Amino acid sequence: MANSVARVSCARDFNCCPDINTVLDSSCKSGFDFLCIPVVNPRYKREFVRGPSKKRSGPLTRSDLVLSSHDWSMFIGLKISPWLQIDSTNEEIRRNSEQAFKQELTWATYLSVPVMIIELQNNKVTNMTRILNTHMIHSYWQQQYWIQVPLIAPEFQTENLIEGIDEEIDRDHRDYNTWYWWHTFRTLCEPNKKLGIVLELTADLPDDDVLERWLSEPIKAISLSTSLFLTNKKGYPVLSRAHQSYLRKLFKLDVQLILTGANRHTDKGITSYVQYLDHLWQNRPTPDALSQFAKGYEDYLQCPLQPLMDNLESLTYEVFEKDPVKYTQYKEAIYFALLDRVKEEEKDTKTVVIMVVGAGRGPLVRAAITASKKADRNIKVYAVEKNPNAIVTLENYKDEMWGEQVEVVFQDMREWEAPEKADILVSELLGSFGDNELSPECLDGAQRFLKDDGISIPKEYTSYLAPLQSAKLYNEVRLSKDKDKSPEAPFEMPYVVRLHNCQILSEPKKVFNFRHPNRGEVIDNSRYVSIQFHIKSDAVLHGFAGYFDSVLYGNVTLSILPSTHSAGMFSWFPILFPIKEPIFLKKDSRVVVDFWRVVTDRKVWYEWCIREPQILPIHNPKGRSYTIGL
Repeated sequence: MANSVARVSCARDFNCCPDINTVLDSSCKSGFDFLCIPVVNPRYKREFVRGPSKKRSGPLTRSDLVLSSHDWSMFIGLKISPWLQIDSTNEEIRRNSEQAFKQELTWATYLSVPVMIIELQNNKVTNMTRILNTHMIHSYWQQQYWIQVPLIAPEFQTENLIEGIDEEIDRDHRDYNTWYWWHTFRTLCEPNKKLGIVLELTADLPDDDVLERWLSEPIKAISLSTSLFLTNKKGYPVLSRAHQSYLRKLFKLDVQLILTGANRHTDKGITSYVQYLDHLWQNRPTPDALSQFAKGYEDYLQCPLQPLMDNLESLTYEVFEKDPVKYTQYKEAIYFALLDRVKEEEKDTKTVVIMVVGAGRGPLVRAAITASKKADRNIKVYAVEKNPNAIVTLENYKDEMWGEQVEVVFQDMREWEAPEKADILVSELLGSFGDNELSPECLDGAQRFLKDDGISIPKEYTSYLAPLQSAKLYNEVRLSKDKDKSPEAPFEMPYVVRLHNCQILSEPKKVFNFRHPNRGEVIDNSRYVSIQFHIKSDAVLHGFAGYFDSVLYGNVTLSILPSTHSAGMFSWFPILFPIKEPIFLKKDSRVVVDFWRVVTDRKVWYEWCIREPQILPIHNPKGRSYTIGL
């Protein structure tokens, strides 16, 4: 039941299905991709404790032979019986429901259906999660369990409202907050990649912050009742603008759709619903350059680069050199710096010395040469690079294109003794958190060959943090254990990641700032900061998203901060700092995080800890799980 990129994937939901072959055939002809049907007839209640039906003979449900194993595993999702009350306070009802639940789980696993759908009707799920967790632990089949949750509790849906109910019941109370139903369920089950959500759209939509929170959850499918559809002028089913808008946001998660309810547009046929939903799917907003570049990398954890310790490969250089924005901004920064450095009347007599430190395969050298032509200024460029493989490329460029205007230097910038002082020092040593590729240490070491009034590009950069909710990323970190490292190690290191299935819980705040050249008497790049965040609504804290922005020169900037992101730039994804234990956050609470940048002669690392709303141990003390080598 994998989603197709070309068209929307849509299922037809049935409360009862007497003839599965006929229904499957007609549904496929109507444009549906799979069926959602009950495991057993909804009216077939069983008695395991006592009662007249305890010893009733006969099969539980239809034979597995009515379909081929291929059809069961490709076209069928099974729904658990709605009458089950596995957490009932009545012992007999509870025990009957337990046995029936186990029976249906076992049968679905036997059939190898890809998905089981379990509907939540309230917040009482403790016993249900215990049984399901036991089943998942002992099941080797990679079955998915989709938990169906309505956007709004039935009590608050318009058709069920009783006059005055708003005054009597608190909508945010845990018994009526449907997100909390799900949060309780997944917490009791422990993080598990087999669990997903069927989010049931309701006629009324909750507040925007509630809708946004759902976007950080593992939503696999959206349930839409035909009762939600309006009728347009031509008599076809359509959704309200509000529902359309939210569905487009959900499409970004590659969700599948489940259509339930009777056909309310009989003259148009049930196919008209599928055609309309596919129309919405086809008319999704066109992804921007960053989204297109990042396709396939969403929520994929990557270890940050360590270019000081490791020589980069040609492919890595190639990817970054394709960025349409970064080098244009560098070219503009160098252009304005040249104009400020050399007045119009001096342009024929003065040559500006530019040192590109960490030249890679030469994109900044090319940017400098292009900027000099635009500014009509003379330059001499030193291309300093320690990677012996990149030097080959630089030497070839010198022989074939640059000539004597460029001097290629094969040496670490911190150790090189320059033959002359530079007017402009250019580097691209920034990481996703600004300083995490050790730009401060590198540029502090290189600034000795910068003139007293020399210019550094970039001039300064600032890192930012924001609290984040993402069960998906927490699971990815949890499952990235290394047999040679301690169990806490995955939670004590940062990851570069294209954030997707997540929610930022508060506006990002500044962490560390670095300026160049650094003319202080004592250069110390260690840092410490304590940051407070206000949480607007109930949520779960899974870690922190990190960003940076940078002033290259004058008004020329680079930024991956969401509010000021350089449009079209894809050289950097955000950075993720996870925490070991998710923390439930109440509405209007605050999060206090302490963050350190620790520097020694040979290494740099980060340490972080939560102090509010509860205290967690310091992550990565003494760099035990992660360091950046100098």
